[in-house]
Amino acid sequence: MPTSTPNIIYILADDMGYGDMGCNNPDSKIPTPHLDLLAGEGMRFTDAHAPSSVCTPSRYALLTGRYCWRTPLKNSVLWPYDPPLIEPGRLTAAELLRQQGYRTACIGKWHLGWEWATLDGKPAHEGTAVGRLDRELREERERHVDFSTPMRGGPVDCGFDTYFGVDVPNFPPYTWFEQDRLAGEPTVPKPDDMFGWPGIMKPGWSLEEMIPAFIRRVVNYIESSGPDPFFLYFPLTSPHTPIVPNAPFIGRSGSGLYGDFVCEVDWVVGQIMAALERRGIADDTLLIFTSDNGPECAPAADGGSYEHARIHGHYSMGNLRGVKRDVWEGGHRVPFLARWPGVVPAGAVCDQLTTLGDFMATCADLTGFDLGEDEGEDSVSMLPLLQGETGDPVRDFAVHHSCHGTFAIRRGKWVFIDAPNGDDNREPDWFKEERGYTAHDFPGELFDLDKDLSERVNRYGDHPELVREMSRMLEQVKSEDIAVRPSPAVPFCNDDRERKA
Repeated sequence: MPTSTPNIIYILADDMGYGDMGCNNPDSKIPTPHLDLLAGEGMRFTDAHAPSSVCTPSRYALLTGRYCWRTPLKNSVLWPYDPPLIEPGRLTAAELLRQQGYRTACIGKWHLGWEWATLDGKPAHEGTAVGRLDRELREERERHVDFSTPMRGGPVDCGFDTYFGVDVPNFPPYTWFEQDRLAGEPTVPKPDDMFGWPGIMKPGWSLEEMIPAFIRRVVNYIESSGPDPFFLYFPLTSPHTPIVPNAPFIGRSGSGLYGDFVCEVDWVVGQIMAALERRGIADDTLLIFTSDNGPECAPAADGGSYEHARIHGHYSMGNLRGVKRDVWEGGHRVPFLARWPGVVPAGAVCDQLTTLGDFMATCADLTGFDLGEDEGEDSVSMLPLLQGETGDPVRDFAVHHSCHGTFAIRRGKWVFIDAPNGDDNREPDWFKEERGYTAHDFPGELFDLDKDLSERVNRYGDHPELVREMSRMLEQVKSEDIAVRPSPAVPFCNDDRERKA
């Protein structure tokens, strides 16, 4: 019989598209046997969403159960030497579980900010706003950072007992982070021919070494686990840029280096599954795999997702429209798998709407923790779905957010985009022609995802009352820290006509 308080391992891939897994996309050109096996042994979610189409906001929501646009970060991501985004005193899923008797660990990419000590006593991000690029100013401020002093506001201040990882794989300082300090002193400039921002580096730093170092730590953590339940948050740096698959995976996909990097992600999942079996705790572990947003389209990502489609015939976004940064579905609808033998039905598929931010309320539900009104405000427990009760929705609506700050709101089968389109990138003309996407003159977009998951036909002009209702709903959610969670048990408003439209 499975334990009522399972171990929890949460694997968060970085920039992996909905269509990269074979179990999601029969036409995928990338072999993902371990992820496909995980789907067969657990539940595959087809309507799971990152709260944003970029990295930092999704990580914030995952750990706090709160939309990131309720913080000072209204668009974009945190840049080098930005301060912590998780507010002091804010409850996180890690702290919740720790209070419930869990050991907690984070291994991998953080990207939620640090409070850096400086030699001149000024903030490390002095002169720039949180989330604003200001590359030259940030490079200048790096000279004043005291890398020998512990940093505050990181994982060990946010509920994790232990931490090992990096901040961002392509941001300085290029070195290991351990607990609340740097594990290797950065003393030399990063070579110009190494991928990433200019900045300071630990001598001998290797981009390829990140994934092997992480998985060694993860497997050791699993195999040395004691009797107490543990929560292991494993935010990968792959398949995000730099695209650096290790030698055993180069050429494995037949779909370029990006495909090979996804193969390495799949291998990592297999290593974790094998470690759980060796330790004899697979049946007592809730194992989750997902991604923080859609696939990267920038050329630095081995040509980018549109080029992968054009050259290799592999569509990382599957049949969705949009990629990383966009508010179209492909920007935030993500792969999501969950396995907990004896609780999560094997081989099941769940089509209900969920978000990564629902992890917070799920942890509370799982452990009998009562969340306060100002804790996990935007989170809804998906435990009933995990237990196989997939016939009814757990979530009334969800808000989507793009890199540039464009909003969309989803309710039932409808999604309303509060902008002329959902494109934060520049969708190629050849892709538009291939998919049958045409221009329109409406100030917003409305799509019926039941009939049009690829978002080809804008229904904005056909349903003006629905547009007004969803627009009002979005503005109300944005303007309030709502105390009533977005659950159909307590509908957002009494008028339910639009749900039936």
